[in-house]
Amino acid sequence: MGDKNGEMKLVVNVIDPEEMRVAILDERGRLDNLYVERMLERQRTGEIYKAKVDSVLPGMNAAFLSLGDGRNGFLYLNDARGQNVKAGMDMVVQVLKTARKGKGARVSPRISLAGRYFVLVPSSNDVGVSKRIEDDDERSRLRALARKLRPEGCGVIVRTVAAYGDEESLSRDIAELLEEWMEVERKAKKNSSPCLLHRDIGLVERILRDELTDSIGEIIVDSQDEYEDIGAFIQHFAADERPELTFYKGSMPLFDVYGIERAIDEMHERKVWLPSGAYLVIDQTEALTVIDVNTGKYIGSKDLQDTVYHTNFEAAEEIARQLRLRAIGGIVVIDFIDMESQEYRERLVGQLQDLFKGDRCKARVYGVTALGLVEITRKRARLDMRSIMSRGCPFCGGLGWVDREETVAMKVKRFIRRAVLGARSEAFLVELHPAIARYIAETYLAMWEDEFERSFYLVECPEYAWDKYKIDFQGTVARVSHRVDAMEKREERVVVHSTASA
Repeated sequence: MGDKNGEMKLVVNVIDPEEMRVAILDERGRLDNLYVERMLERQRTGEIYKAKVDSVLPGMNAAFLSLGDGRNGFLYLNDARGQNVKAGMDMVVQVLKTARKGKGARVSPRISLAGRYFVLVPSSNDVGVSKRIEDDDERSRLRALARKLRPEGCGVIVRTVAAYGDEESLSRDIAELLEEWMEVERKAKKNSSPCLLHRDIGLVERILRDELTDSIGEIIVDSQDEYEDIGAFIQHFAADERPELTFYKGSMPLFDVYGIERAIDEMHERKVWLPSGAYLVIDQTEALTVIDVNTGKYIGSKDLQDTVYHTNFEAAEEIARQLRLRAIGGIVVIDFIDMESQEYRERLVGQLQDLFKGDRCKARVYGVTALGLVEITRKRARLDMRSIMSRGCPFCGGLGWVDREETVAMKVKRFIRRAVLGARSEAFLVELHPAIARYIAETYLAMWEDEFERSFYLVECPEYAWDKYKIDFQGTVARVSHRVDAMEKREERVVVHSTASA
């Protein structure tokens, strides 16, 4: 791997088909953003469906639409202005927000297709330019070019990455988006509802499309196929400054090499320590997220107000990072340490506004309230990482959180991979919590055996914690099978899962 210190990195972990992960590391090598996509996920943001309206609820100003396979979407009628939405009618809609916390996916008949340089908006005539392009001359050039290239009956939005792009590349992007939309229309006419008409590109290509800028100095990937696909993408779109592309072949898992697994574990902790010794406490609730700032071990060096000032400003930087990293959206309330100086308060609000300027999810920072709180609203573009990686604790009635079954399963698989690489054993006896053992047996076991060319026997251990697991025995298939037989004779209630007994 090349030495690209001082530049951001994309670390692509796609060796496991059940779960793909892309991490963005900042210039200091810290985890700056994380994206996770699972094989068994259902609706995803950007998917387009030909849906059937199940019911219209005027009292809620909403309608429920069938998307197929028992899945429902939630439509605000305000999003369908100009359409008389009735039960039984067909509608072409796009998923704006994936289902979360018992709520169905939010859908809209206002369709948009994102490309590398443009967003195509069918049934519109508007032309927009990203506000993150600040050069007035370049904005004018791109707006004129967008008007020239805009297909009849479609609106376009110029994306930030289009800045200083040549007309040929931009024109090609528009043509590809228009072809995508025409294919959606063909499918909508041909197929009966409910059905899927369009699925957005895969996670890795989507991240490259949205995040690949000159600030990315290196991309490291652990899959040969994905390495070749990324290479083709870079060749196609990155004309000048191309990032270094590395295929990682090491035996240690890629995310362990860069300390990302440890950073992911830390990401779920309530307490976040700051370099000075101060810390944050982050509490997510259904309605909002509350963040408390504490001086902790930091004692400063000058006076109390100086200590408070430096703690708050250090906390502000980390809060912006944590909201991005945890994908927290909605209302955020921050209890900074009280500052008597009005000038310091204004500076703090100004710093927060600057920190969120580069955030892909639009955020608004409100002033300090009478209670000394700072309020922020941040757009919910995707599920927050806590919802993706964990669930309400089944043992305490939902008062706490534990990792989801699929999250623990992937930890088990990575643990097994290390064991397989370090031993020549044909079979492994793995002890797990009963619910995790059953989930893996029903979902992944046969797939894992094919992938690793080994046999696995999963033993239910009721005394184990939810996320505890260990390899109790390994060896030849005959020896492990004999061990299982002995366990079952010795303990009548022992439950062992294997493909041999399926």
